[in-house]
Amino acid sequence: MKIGVISDTHIPSAGPEPPPQVVQAFEGVDLILHAGHAYIPSCLEWLERIAPVRSTESWLEGSGETPTRNSGVLVLEFDGHTIGMAHELILRSLGDDVLPGAIARSFPAGESLSAALQAIFGKPVDIVVFGYTHEAMVETHEGILLVNPGSPSLVGQQVRLGTVAVLDLAADSRQANIIDLSAL
Repeated sequence: MKIGVISDTHIPSAGPEPPPQVVQAFEGVDLILHAGHAYIPSCLEWLERIAPVRSTESWLEGSGETPTRNSGVLVLEFDGHTIGMAHELILRSLGDDVLPGAIARSFPAGESLSAALQAIFGKPVDIVVFGYTHEAMVETHEGILLVNPGSPSLVGQQVRLGTVAVLDLAADSRQANIIDLSAL
């Protein structure tokens, strides 16, 4: 299964719709996961022209964020993998600053990342999809693949082409790749 992963589209403040390069990046995907800050339903509708969409939103939903079909946290199962998805990945020991390298650098050695994620998602997960930081990240810790696609259109708080991710799943494998939209 091939899954497109996107977050922090910030439509309409970052533009009227996601960048057109997203269509090329997500060519052939079976599903799109939007990890929050879509802001308006038309953003998700635009993505649904590519593939079906599942989305989550931040705890701020209702204050400017209108896609009411979103959930705060989602748990999805595909091809023998359990994916936990949240906009802000808030780990008690790191807060919401789950940036590239932060888990290896600052997650307490005596704590279990797996247990912390199970407390968030309500069950064990082997893949976590999140957004919020606008910084792309693909890392594996304690056997858990963590994927933040970054933002396709708001990088460093500037409106410009950014990144998305593609997650390839099979019963015995999983791989995530960041796609730089400016390279397409």
